[in-house]
Amino acid sequence: MDKKLEPLFTPWKIGNCEIKNRIVLTSMGGTDLFGWMEKNHFDKEGANFLMEVAQNNVGLVLPGCQPIYNPMLGQWLHKNKKMYRDLAEWMPEFHKTGAKLFVQLTAGFGRSFTVSKMMETLYTNKALRVLSKPVMDLDKITATASPSPNRWSDKIPSRAMTKEEIREFITAFGKSAKMLKDAGVDGVEIHAVHEGYLLDQFTLKYVNHRTDEYGGSLENRYRFAVEIVKEIKNTCGKDFPVSLRYSVVSKTKGFRQGALPGEEYTEVGRDMAESEIAAKYLQDAGYDMLNCDNGTYDAWYWAHPPIYMPENCNLADVEHIKSFVDIPVVCAGRLDPTAAAESIAAGKLDGAGFARRFLADRAWVTKLMEDRPEDIRPCILCHNGCFNMCHYKGVPNDQDLFDSLGLARCAVNAETLQTGKHYIKKTAAPKKVAVIGGGIGGMETARVLKLRGHEPVIYEKSGELGGAFIAASSESYKGELRDLLAWYRRQMEQLGVEVHLNNEITDLEQFAGQEIVVATGANARILKNVSGYEKMVEACDYLAGTPVGDTVAVIGGGLTGCEIAYELALQGKQPVIVEMKDDLISQKGVCLANSSYLREWFALHEVPVYLETTLKAVKDGSVVCTGKDGKDFEVICDSVISCAGYVPAPLAAKGKKVRLVGDCRQVGNLRTVIWRAYEAAMSI
Repeated sequence: MDKKLEPLFTPWKIGNCEIKNRIVLTSMGGTDLFGWMEKNHFDKEGANFLMEVAQNNVGLVLPGCQPIYNPMLGQWLHKNKKMYRDLAEWMPEFHKTGAKLFVQLTAGFGRSFTVSKMMETLYTNKALRVLSKPVMDLDKITATASPSPNRWSDKIPSRAMTKEEIREFITAFGKSAKMLKDAGVDGVEIHAVHEGYLLDQFTLKYVNHRTDEYGGSLENRYRFAVEIVKEIKNTCGKDFPVSLRYSVVSKTKGFRQGALPGEEYTEVGRDMAESEIAAKYLQDAGYDMLNCDNGTYDAWYWAHPPIYMPENCNLADVEHIKSFVDIPVVCAGRLDPTAAAESIAAGKLDGAGFARRFLADRAWVTKLMEDRPEDIRPCILCHNGCFNMCHYKGVPNDQDLFDSLGLARCAVNAETLQTGKHYIKKTAAPKKVAVIGGGIGGMETARVLKLRGHEPVIYEKSGELGGAFIAASSESYKGELRDLLAWYRRQMEQLGVEVHLNNEITDLEQFAGQEIVVATGANARILKNVSGYEKMVEACDYLAGTPVGDTVAVIGGGLTGCEIAYELALQGKQPVIVEMKDDLISQKGVCLANSSYLREWFALHEVPVYLETTLKAVKDGSVVCTGKDGKDFEVICDSVISCAGYVPAPLAAKGKKVRLVGDCRQVGNLRTVIWRAYEAAMSI
């Protein structure tokens, strides 16, 4: 192991609970022990994931947040006795790993509750609202400190909680914590004076306008969180550890308005001056640890950093707040292990929190310890599998129910929390399989085939493996994507997959009698209806190195176009975005944390954006566009990049039965490429 990492593997204490090392798996919705957005039960899939993480040298394991009051079916967590008995039977096996387990309990979401179009319908139709109340009581679920707009929808406002409801929640926290303690759990974590969830909403002045004992002064605004820890200590004893998920600074300018790194702004939530007082106040109330980051749902990219956010984006603020408390402090949020180790060695931090890395590779800590970092399958911070709640103008959370009920899966690892569907099954009849195309889809297919006992052979027309992902990973801020590409290439070498480069296959007849998988990707959509279209540079060509001028018109404001515009701006060029829809990144599968960062970054840096605008003509030195008013106007530019999307380009099968994977089957994202490739390989 790299000596720089050794501070991560020293013991520490939370109260009287000793933790064997400083690595903390922080909570993610979907990694729950008692189910997520479903009838409460002991969740074997979640338990298996947590067990495997614990077996791979993690010191403290925190499952996904468990609602005290379940939004689905209105269940109180403490009322299902059987799942606690099941947990008690499981805990001895978990403790054999040497890890400790703190279960995260949440008061709920308040105005941050993720609203879908179906929920809007249930709420706005009076009859449906009454009928659906026993299953999903949106009036209760979304209640908060004071009447407030929902983060996702203007159609479901949040009302103020009553004092009776607050008291009911406090009592329920105590009862649930006691049952967890009796089941053998090592501690609990309260969720959360963090990320703008319900307890945090009570603390934030821009949300809380109450005039009773839960509003006004700092002591009143933090009273809900304080009364919870006191109730748990009274119920479970003062030695039972209670952690608090805590955001040091809100980084928020207003409702649905975040503050970007380095931006000058007026804080409407918790600023550092208040946080210095609040952290000490919460410690004195009884909390034994602060598990920290920054942000709110209005500034979501701080708590769920996309790839555009700086590495270690929360570390400095967490280090600062540690000097105001005597209890352990953990930092989370795109944290680099080496930076965390340095901070721990310097006494500036107690624990290092990681989450999504474990979805991509549950054994990454073990691989670090064994000095095998190149074998770690990297998280690429895409949120495509784990947290793809997306939002754009006029649309609430645009997410399939399949994803809403299955958080914490992983775009780059099809097996994560889907072991009943995606698992390696050895073949009883090994076959030679021709894989046409050596991009990510082709390599994932070959990887799974090889693990099953087949003999895949990759045929790639270019001189290197990677396909379109080489261009997609080329932007300056996409180091994690380049790491993933390197991981796949290494997998091909380690598994001994036969690869033929510079070998373009145009006819499948030569593979008669063999299984064939076609992974030939997609072709760029050419805007032939646009006069002068041939003057444009295609997105992948630009990413592959085709030079452009200083002022660049980017045609298409989806994710690809916005990321290219962002890269151009980082290079000091002047992008101009032209988009036909009424919002940027108006597409499924792109998490609000990712899309809101880019939208707000363009606004802050005054990048020109023309929405509801179509490209009419490309000229030398300009483009002609038609605005939403139907009038033409000209945009001066040196170059034009076309980001108009892609169309599948499968190799003609000529009647043969072949399996199509990746974008040659249906254009999607990295998650669809990898998951479909896995499934195709499992079907042979």
